[in-house]
Amino acid sequence: MSSLFCRHNRFTADCPICSKGTVLDPNRASERPRPKRASSASGRAAARRGEARQFAGPHVTSGPYEREDGDRYEVRLERVPGGLRLAQWSSGALERRAPELPAADVPTLVIAALERELLEERDLAALQDALGADGGGGDAADGYGASAGRAGDMREELRVERREDGRVRIGRWLFWPGRGWELQEAPAMFPVARYAEALREAASRGLLAPV
Repeated sequence: MSSLFCRHNRFTADCPICSKGTVLDPNRASERPRPKRASSASGRAAARRGEARQFAGPHVTSGPYEREDGDRYEVRLERVPGGLRLAQWSSGALERRAPELPAADVPTLVIAALERELLEERDLAALQDALGADGGGGDAADGYGASAGRAGDMREELRVERREDGRVRIGRWLFWPGRGWELQEAPAMFPVARYAEALREAASRGLLAPV
C-alpha cells in the first residue's frame, strides 16, 4: 500500500509536486482553456474555493453542524487512494482543519459506510470491531486514542481527542524536535488500519461515549 504522505511531508493529495499527473491532480481532469485571472477580491476567493475542492471520492456524510460563528459544516468519511480521509466540508469546499464531530456520530458514520459498502468488508469489520472496544479503561476527560507512525524521520500520530460539548477531534499530530507535538490543521487521511487503531484506543478510554 502506498503512503498517503509524500517526501515533502505533506498529504500526496495536497502536494502540487507529487500529485501532478495523478488522479489527485485537480488540473488533470480538465482540458478546458484556463479562465482569465481574477483581479477582484471575489475572484480570488472563488479561486481559493476551487482549489480547496480538490479530489472528491465516494463518501458518507454526518451533519450539518454549526460553529460558534454561525457557519455550518459537514464531516465526510471518504475513500481516497491508499485509505480514508475524514474531513470537514463547508459550502461544497474542503476545509483546511482537523475535523470535529459529536462522539456519538462516529459510529453512525461507520454504519453508513457499511450500508453503502464504501470499503472492503474486512476494513469495515476492523472499524466496527474498534468501536466496540470496552469503554471502561480510562478517563475520558483528559485522554485520547492514538495510532503512532512515522513521516520520514519524524514521529507522527493520528489522535482521537474529546473536545467541548461532547465532540471529538480526529487529527494528525507531528513531533518537531525542540518544539514537541503540534496539531496539523488539515483533514485526517490515513490507511484504514490506522483509524481502527486510534478508534479502538479512544473507545477503550470512553472517549466515544455520548455525553
